[in-house]
Amino acid sequence: MPLIRIDVNAGRTREQLARISRAVHEAVLAEYRIPERDYFHIVTEHAPGQIVAQDAGLGFERSGGVVMIQIFTQGGRSQEAKESLFAAVAHNLADAGVPGEDVFIGYVENGAGDWSFGFGRAQYVTGELAVPAG
Repeated sequence: MPLIRIDVNAGRTREQLARISRAVHEAVLAEYRIPERDYFHIVTEHAPGQIVAQDAGLGFERSGGVVMIQIFTQGGRSQEAKESLFAAVAHNLADAGVPGEDVFIGYVENGAGDWSFGFGRAQYVTGELAVPAG
């Protein structure tokens, strides 16, 4: 169950934002085979100048349409699985009109005890939810 934050510069329509969110979710569904309803996204728009996303020295330019994605999920997946997810996200976002140079992904892992889905309980620890396989 990833929690995904998507940060973009202001100016896209609600439909475009929904398409971006759905493109990311479809990639996670396909690559990690999570349930459809494990859909937890926070989409935030920022005023010009509030997102700085250079190329880390890779030699390309980003546009003002950069999409910065943070994926918070339980640890245990292989590097190959993560790279497959990154490629699927970029592919799906390209189909949604976001070029590859404007896709930035940060991946953060944690453990089963780091999640509460409501009621102040750690459902993976209490057994209310099964811990996802890696």
